Amino acid sequence: METRDSILIGMRPEIPSARLNPHMTSDECFQNSTLRPVTLLQNDLLLAAFRNYVVKHKNVFYDLNLEKRLDYIENAIQKDMKFRNSLKGIIIGQFTLKEFDTYVQNSSALNKRMMDIVKERLKSNILLLEPEYA
Repeated sequence: METRDSILIGMRPEIPSARLNPHMTSDECFQNSTLRPVTLLQNDLLLAAFRNYVVKHKNVFYDLNLEKRLDYIENAIQKDMKFRNSLKGIIIGQFTLKEFDTYVQNSSALNKRMMDIVKERLKSNILLLEPEYA
């Protein structure tokens, strides 16, 4: 019988560019071994959560030009703590118990890395945020 942890790790996509080496800090290792694969795995859910955020905020996002949309994503994640915590939950819920233990030891620095990755993922998928892709 497979354990929850082995199932979670088995579902994660491989990211060839997310390399680990002995010269990396523990935070960098966690970012490349856990945060990046989990964020990629959760990509569709992150996009759906952002689309829902936009709808709850009267679809203002869709009236903005590209540069302002990128700023909107940045501000939503930086300033709206409720939304930010929701995004963190989407990622943290995919951690193994060991990863969660690592996370809680340095959650502040890892939260920053996590949100930076989520911001970049949303920005790089900005075309998929259009209503016709929902």
